[in-house]
Amino acid sequence: MIVHLRFFEDSDFQQLIDWIKTPELLLQWGGPQFRYPLSEEQLKSYVKGANKDKSNHFIYSVVNNTNEVIGHISLGNIDRENESARVGKVLVGEQTLRGKGIGQLMMTQILKVAFEEHNLHRVSLGVFDFNFLAIACYESVGFVKEGLLRDARKMGEQYWSLWEMSMLKDEWEKRNEE
Repeated sequence: MIVHLRFFEDSDFQQLIDWIKTPELLLQWGGPQFRYPLSEEQLKSYVKGANKDKSNHFIYSVVNNTNEVIGHISLGNIDRENESARVGKVLVGEQTLRGKGIGQLMMTQILKVAFEEHNLHRVSLGVFDFNFLAIACYESVGFVKEGLLRDARKMGEQYWSLWEMSMLKDEWEKRNEE
């Protein structure tokens, strides 16, 4: 399968809302900035100021070779002075598509944007420690675990721990010269 990224648009809102079926998935996808249920109003706030030339946040729909939207991903917290950014909001939409390597393709595309288009030095992300498939995906494209933020988020009466992971430009370049 081939995937490419295109800017996330208002017309994509409902599909993303439909994919986020539980408060737990919303926290995993969107972090503490969103409240369940996800709404168009929250998404309008999320995209405000994004996807412009000097934005510090780029938000994408992930599209397959038949132009069907199959996922979502963002590159945010772009710090041009320190040449760093953060990947977030990673989601393969339909449950039936998960575990088929699409996440790796999405991550490869967003890393191309980060390292080749924006010429960044460092890209980071956070992933909950129980999300073994996502951790394996991120490690497979070259992310390295930096540390565990213990009990970083609260969901109901439980606390969730979060792995911080990153990749540096020279690691990206080395992986891609092979």
